[in-house]
Amino acid sequence: MNHGKDDDPTQRDRMTWRKSSLSNGTGGNCVEVALLEMDRDGAEYQAVGAEHKAGLGPLIAIRDSKNPDGPRLYFTRSEFAAFRYAIMAGEFDDLG
Repeated sequence: MNHGKDDDPTQRDRMTWRKSSLSNGTGGNCVEVALLEMDRDGAEYQAVGAEHKAGLGPLIAIRDSKNPDGPRLYFTRSEFAAFRYAIMAGEFDDLG
């Protein structure tokens, strides 16, 4: 079973991970995001562990920067936009 771990080295090379510009760079509590690219033929590029999102368009992956080989979450663009909007609107402020 995969548990979201990226076992395909070619996939790792195709993903560019980035942190928030607000990250202090000391390896604290950061998450990284990456856009899963389309392949050269225009077909969807499906990540290992993201099969449940097959056919839903390009995906955005999220991982823990302290555990880059650990589990990942995969969102469609609209799911990620809704999540981002909820954070900016303070909908999760009571959790922290």
